[in-house]
Amino acid sequence: TMAPRRPYGLELLSLLLLGTCGFFQSYAVEVDVKDASNVTCLYAQWMMKFLIKYETNSSDYKNTSLDLTPTVTHNGSICGSDTQAALLAVQFGDGHSWSVNFTKNNETYRAEFITFTYNTNDTAVFPDARRQGPVTIVVKDGMHPIQLNNVFVCHHTTSFEAENVTQIFWNVTMQPFVQNGTIGKKESRCHADTPTAAPTVLPTVANVTTASTTISPAPTATPKPVENPATGNYSLKTGNKTCLLATVGLQLNISQDKPLLINIDPKTTHADGTCGNTSATLKLNDGNRTLIDFTFIVNASTSVQKFYLKEVNVTLLNHLNGSVILSADNNNFSKWDASLGNSYMCRKEQTLEINEDLQVHTFNLWVQPFLVKENKFSIAQECSLDDDTILIPIVVGAALAGLIVIIVIAYIIGRRKSYAGYQTL
Repeated sequence: TMAPRRPYGLELLSLLLLGTCGFFQSYAVEVDVKDASNVTCLYAQWMMKFLIKYETNSSDYKNTSLDLTPTVTHNGSICGSDTQAALLAVQFGDGHSWSVNFTKNNETYRAEFITFTYNTNDTAVFPDARRQGPVTIVVKDGMHPIQLNNVFVCHHTTSFEAENVTQIFWNVTMQPFVQNGTIGKKESRCHADTPTAAPTVLPTVANVTTASTTISPAPTATPKPVENPATGNYSLKTGNKTCLLATVGLQLNISQDKPLLINIDPKTTHADGTCGNTSATLKLNDGNRTLIDFTFIVNASTSVQKFYLKEVNVTLLNHLNGSVILSADNNNFSKWDASLGNSYMCRKEQTLEINEDLQVHTFNLWVQPFLVKENKFSIAQECSLDDDTILIPIVVGAALAGLIVIIVIAYIIGRRKSYAGYQTL
């Protein structure tokens, strides 16, 4: 049996963030696979979401999100045995599917591969997609071996990135190769979970159809002054060749009931992404708390080819349990432009308006997304905020104006003194 549901925790989050542009909801899914004797052999409950970048008919790239739908099937799921892998497979929406297979030995089991197929014919999710039909991605799971008859539990967010797709999972409770139809009572937690993570209701065969997962709301804290963020150095490579360089300090400004400033810590931030001839994306992951994507494109319509920042996508995660609480993007930017082959620099603070509730502030920015040579930035085109040359004519003009004022005042005073002496005579 399978029972996707919208848990109470997400309803609470939706009330807290009501009106926030880009907030999305997902569904908790339960799968109870039974063998020929109608006994549970595989149990799973989890939440997941997909962030996908796809090409449009105009050769631009768009970011979209794909969530589980209220109606989910699990056709093709297999119990598994000593000689056959177990398979957990679900289908949802308009031709989308996801699956993971498990293998075991005498003492442990582990997940091997995750297969995700999305269908770009789903125009509600992929409007104006250039490629039509199903697209399949296979990712090797990094899950450590789990003791047989233990339940694997991971409240914290786990994500996999491959081929322009980010798969995000949280609040996972899973056990393949269930023995004698009884879900194990002992948990094996993922490393990311902490003692403060949301509690789990361990499933049993008796309550498997009523088990629920809750998500705690993001904590509210009194805002305090936040210093400018530290500057991070990021790079991408194609093979052994550097294809993108970026130096920047990043700060998020979230305007909800109480304004919140979040600095992105370069020490805990991992850079990933893609490089191309006309499009490049830098993906920054701040310790599974914040995901920020910057997409650059080349404008070939001008006589001199230039690149510029086209799109920024931000995903904010709950720092207690890793659940996704906010997602927003803006794909109408025309900023940070420079001639192709050069770099763009702006030392002063700049603001990127993602939506009315979310801003990204940048500090000490220096970026080159194309034609990087010898792992070094090329000649920089500086922003107008950094251009101090305009101060020279201003200073000279002010000095001349002051001199003229002094001369006029001296002339007036001199005339008055001369006139007053003549009257006395």
